[in-house]
Amino acid sequence: MSSDLVRLAHSWLAQDPDPETRAELTVLLESGDDEALRERFGARLEFGTAGLRGELGAGPNRMNRVTVMRAAAGLARVLGPGRHVVIGYDARHKSDVFAHDTAAVLTGAGLRASVLPRPLPTPVLAFAVRHLGADAGVTVTASHNPPRDNGYKVYWGDGSQIVPPIDAEISAAIDATGPVSELPLGSPADPAWIALGEDVVADYLKAVTALPIGEARDLRVAYTPLHGVGGATLTDAFLSAGFKAPAVVEVQADPDPDFPTVAFPNPEEPGAMDFALELARRVGADLILANDPDADRCAVGVPLPGGDYRMLTGDEVGALLGEHVIRQTSGEDRLVATTIVSSSLLGKIAASYGVHYAETLTGFKWIMKAGGGPGRAGDVRNLVFGYEEALGYSVGSDGGLPVHDKDGIGAALTVAGLAAQAGLDGRTLLDLLDDQARRYGLHATSQLSFRVADLSLITGAMARLRATPPAQLGGHKVESADDLSEGSGGLPPTDGLRYHLSGGTRVVVRPSGTEPKLKCYLEVVIPVTGEVSEARAQAVRDLDALKADLPAALGL
Repeated sequence: MSSDLVRLAHSWLAQDPDPETRAELTVLLESGDDEALRERFGARLEFGTAGLRGELGAGPNRMNRVTVMRAAAGLARVLGPGRHVVIGYDARHKSDVFAHDTAAVLTGAGLRASVLPRPLPTPVLAFAVRHLGADAGVTVTASHNPPRDNGYKVYWGDGSQIVPPIDAEISAAIDATGPVSELPLGSPADPAWIALGEDVVADYLKAVTALPIGEARDLRVAYTPLHGVGGATLTDAFLSAGFKAPAVVEVQADPDPDFPTVAFPNPEEPGAMDFALELARRVGADLILANDPDADRCAVGVPLPGGDYRMLTGDEVGALLGEHVIRQTSGEDRLVATTIVSSSLLGKIAASYGVHYAETLTGFKWIMKAGGGPGRAGDVRNLVFGYEEALGYSVGSDGGLPVHDKDGIGAALTVAGLAAQAGLDGRTLLDLLDDQARRYGLHATSQLSFRVADLSLITGAMARLRATPPAQLGGHKVESADDLSEGSGGLPPTDGLRYHLSGGTRVVVRPSGTEPKLKCYLEVVIPVTGEVSEARAQAVRDLDALKADLPAALGL
């Protein structure tokens, strides 16, 4: 066994306050499992713009109490004494422990810490940061990652996730932190440790029920929180807005950190929506809604003729919500925004209404900077809607955005209002999508993802694409290529490649920022000159052709 690894492990044991991870590490040391120690101590979780995210366990390359306390100490050092931080958490393993460790470190360092009253959706935390006038926020969540993961996400005083250079400043401060056993710690008895009450949740509900939901309320909804924390808050939001309570998938209704009924607790993953689809058929639902475990994302399903259902893509929902918000708001400074991997349709919708439009890097932290403000130059505009294709939406009104992050509760309410109004007119969300296809052309998107065990496969695939770019994909000529690592269109550099193909087709390839995946984002644009159904059939053929060519182009 490596002496360096043993030394690092014993140093960790000396400061670890958690009996579970101490016991885990003791067993590894006694067993002489060099590989397991190297996995935990040969690297560390890097703090970046997504904060921290990783598997639970002992060591610096795992999520645990030491890792979290060091992160809190780094945040405290950057903010300084007297600042105010709001702390939230979901229902994953140890989320409550990590949240309270964060409060202990912050108050011990002379800051004020306000802790949400119970496991709550991430958008409640994002809302609370601005609502309470805090300097920063922390939420403990791994969103839709597997059960053994947890994470640590940091928000700044504007209520949005941190962006450079703040992440680097916090990371450097974490590196300068000594053993956590030497940190001064506060306690819930300290005046600076504030236990928030249910009034902050009530204020959030008041804000999201003031969104442009419309007046129609006749709607039967089938809903699943996927074992996460969204169920109670979404139901309360629907009742507060005047809707009937949704029918909820019983076996997925309560928070459960083991997510026993799904392989991955992500509504985009195959099989994750099976129970919700079954419930919708049984109750004759007009709409299916789902949140991911921390309820910042929203999935939408709609009925088909004949009694079956289909899930809408994030881009379809983004286009519907974007046009709806534009129609329900006013002002020359309005801005809508999406990411470089989302559909180009929102830009065409914005142009048709004379509304400002922006494209950003992937991630809501960038979408929220599209309107100007801290960390971004240019005129400040009123960002009224933002979305990303991965089921994330932030819906606003003339008063702006109540949540400066993706909000699965506010999005669900707005989609429900839109569907209810369409129902009054004898129409469905599918009819509204057909209307958009006729006005702007059919914009069909899809994804192809490659999950890997060895991250070097992703690095190799990106290197091959840069060295030997494809001349055509799916029968479409590659007309131009953007290497996003060099920056493009004024955007900061990011690891990605964007190909513009003939006929308006587009392919973007990038490594996932949160999972061991290489992701390909595909879009085809089909002019609608006859039946929309014919254009949709052509789009399926074109997307299938792209998917058939991509594995060879990637070498995977």
